[in-house]
Amino acid sequence: MPKGPGAQARCEEIVDACAALYETMGFADITLRDIGARTSFTRTAIYNYFHTKEEIFLALLQREYEAWIADLRALREEAPGTAEEFAAALARTLEKRALLLKLQAMNLYDIEGNSREENLTAFKRVYARALRAVEESLRAAFPKLAPEEAQAFLYAFFPFLFGIYPYAAPTEKQRRAMEAAGLVPPALTIYTLARDFAAHFLRACLQPKAK
Repeated sequence: MPKGPGAQARCEEIVDACAALYETMGFADITLRDIGARTSFTRTAIYNYFHTKEEIFLALLQREYEAWIADLRALREEAPGTAEEFAAALARTLEKRALLLKLQAMNLYDIEGNSREENLTAFKRVYARALRAVEESLRAAFPKLAPEEAQAFLYAFFPFLFGIYPYAAPTEKQRRAMEAAGLVPPALTIYTLARDFAAHFLRACLQPKAK
């Protein structure tokens, strides 16, 4: 991939175009031609930066993770002192990241499967930083939390993130199907789902253990 400030600006333009299309189109329907049509240079020039549309989506997901990490660092400085306060603050960092949660829930396997390994490795490094950022926030808020409890929270919370978006943002078709099946679509949001899960898990981790 070309280096330098100009190359970075072109990559950002491509990723921005992809993000704009994803607001109104499905992942499978978006093509490199569509993305190229929204940029200031030719579609074929995209291949100088990304080999597949999935690599563009991977860069978009990586950018979302970077933004989340910045908010997690602020959470670490805030260090809320109770399970409920920490869970609410953590949930607030996620309610701004609907795009991250959508990409992760709906398209991650295709994105990762059709990206070059070097690009995937760069993304995984950012993902690892997000894990560390949540752990550092936990330790700042609850310095007496046992390492195994912090680890248990991380490896329950991060897999849980993959399921938030479909529950918080069902399509109208999905709502109609649930109603026809006799299910009442619950009024759930990214914030309430993340807050309630984190608070419940943290209360269990923080309560005194029976001897």
